[in-house]
Amino acid sequence: MIVYEASKQEFLNHVDQDVLVNHILNQFELKLGRTSESEIRSWDNSMLHMYRVLNDQSIPNDAGVAIEYKIPYTSKRVDFLLSGHDGETDSVIIVELKQWSEVEKVEGKEAIVKTALNRGLHEVAHPSYQAWSYAALIEDYNENVQEQFIQLKPCAYLHNYRKTQDDPLTDTYYDYYLNLAPVYAKGDVEKLRSFIKKYIKHGDQQDILYQIEQGRIRPSKSLQDSLASMLKGNQEFVMIDEQKVIYETALQLAEVAIETDTKQIMIIEGGPGTGKSVLAINLLVALTNKTLTCQYVTKNSAPRSIYSTKLKGDFRKTRIDNLFKGSGSYTESELNELDVLIADEAHRLNEKSGLFSNLGENQVKEIIHTSKMSIFFIDENQRVTLKDVGSVEMIKKYAKEYGAEITSGVLASQFRCDGSDGYIAWLDDLLQIRETANANDMGLDYDFKVFSDPNEMKREIEKKNENNNKSRIVAGYCWEWPKANRGKSSFHDIQIEEHNFGISWNLDNTATWAIDDASIDEAGCIHTCQGLEFDYVGVIIGDDLRYENGRVVTDYTKRAKSDQSLKGIKKMVKENPDQAEEIADKIIRNTYRTLMTRGQKGCYVHCTDKNLEEYLISQLKREITYREASYGNTKVADSESNY
Repeated sequence: MIVYEASKQEFLNHVDQDVLVNHILNQFELKLGRTSESEIRSWDNSMLHMYRVLNDQSIPNDAGVAIEYKIPYTSKRVDFLLSGHDGETDSVIIVELKQWSEVEKVEGKEAIVKTALNRGLHEVAHPSYQAWSYAALIEDYNENVQEQFIQLKPCAYLHNYRKTQDDPLTDTYYDYYLNLAPVYAKGDVEKLRSFIKKYIKHGDQQDILYQIEQGRIRPSKSLQDSLASMLKGNQEFVMIDEQKVIYETALQLAEVAIETDTKQIMIIEGGPGTGKSVLAINLLVALTNKTLTCQYVTKNSAPRSIYSTKLKGDFRKTRIDNLFKGSGSYTESELNELDVLIADEAHRLNEKSGLFSNLGENQVKEIIHTSKMSIFFIDENQRVTLKDVGSVEMIKKYAKEYGAEITSGVLASQFRCDGSDGYIAWLDDLLQIRETANANDMGLDYDFKVFSDPNEMKREIEKKNENNNKSRIVAGYCWEWPKANRGKSSFHDIQIEEHNFGISWNLDNTATWAIDDASIDEAGCIHTCQGLEFDYVGVIIGDDLRYENGRVVTDYTKRAKSDQSLKGIKKMVKENPDQAEEIADKIIRNTYRTLMTRGQKGCYVHCTDKNLEEYLISQLKREITYREASYGNTKVADSESNY
């Protein structure tokens, strides 16, 4: 999605007339939603510098200019693009614009520098790496770029930065990415012009930008489908921005832990779809390739079962079993027995282990005890059972006990839900988990619909699933799962009688519901889908989440007796009812938040509580009204009964 698009001459005219930023802002609000004053100021500043660069008669007036191009499936945007051709090859120059005035070299971490951000020095990706990685993502996802042989030429322009002799920005340490994406600084206008004119000798009347904007977006890669290739050493996912910083930091700290015999703990926080699992697997591959003993750990068995199935035929079972472990595997481990343990979904870690929860002391402690370095990927808003105790506070507590050094990081970029940070915030407001600035604004055209009839929702999910078997129905745990019928998809555990609707829970004779061909006729639960993603997800919200007296309320008594998520809640209610209600409320809201963020492209919802359905529709209408009033008419929903 391109926010602002014009010819070079139109761009120059808009700057001359001092209307460019207004044009960008109006289109930004129309297409992406609100932005910050700091970003508006950066447009004011940077576009004057690009005006100076492009104010050259040798750069064709009908070359295309685009500002703020949103990269598919991510929340990242390219600052500036210029399109044209050299008589033979179509080209797009990608310019990453920076306001930086200082840079420090960072030793031991590939493509990482330090710069002043938010009143302090912070490690970030080198501008050349950032520009290259954005170009690589566009090439990966945009079919026209590949099929029409459009060459992408990335560069970075730090227009406030004064280079010095032996400057850290252009140190030979960064040569690999400097060659892929040259960097220009203050005083380099002629050099940047020469770079542009090398590839753009003739204008294209914005045709190439049109091809990129209208190009078919390739299906996004799923981690489970790419896993075998990754373990063979192939790069399947380009790490961008904070992902790259955390990745390089983890590799360096692993070396420190081994060389100095000092325990290292990394705590990486990130919400749904921020790339936690992709980063975890990338680290598993890299650390294993460095001949370190490294294992990937999860409490939830569903991802591990999917990974094992996907790897069969490519790797021996013993290797698979040695790489992917359950979180209860370390109750009897020796101190520092392994080099690195990577705990994904660390919020799901329990205290006790074993089938009867009678083994070990605490899984967080045992992971730290067992490894010289522990990496915890965590989102406390995805704790969904009473046994889930993993928290940042607990990790820090045990790290202190072992005298470990702690490094923290945050993954903020969104790679799911069509790359919309706005949808996640809107959903938090919708479920009344927290108040956000997105109460009225989903941000992007994410495919969110509310269905009055669950049969209609199921039909829509079935249609979506026909292409690639990547759409599923899931439900809150409000229906029993009787043992006698757990292997029969013909037995409909979930029944909504007023709609003559029925569907079975996922069967207990398979651990791979998320990828089984017949799973479209079964509903998954939080335990079979957490840590995984689909293209589309259809969510059945049961009576444990309702709308009463102007509030979204939860009711743990509507959960099925066979649900283990709230096992022990009745005893807790007797001992401390207020605390029990608060914990159960959070678990139920977190469960639906997690279910409703499994869809890469869309989320469809049916509510058994009519009041909740009406509330969701009213909020969706409110979102539509807000967008129409603020930005003009936009497509968000289809019909009255199918919002």
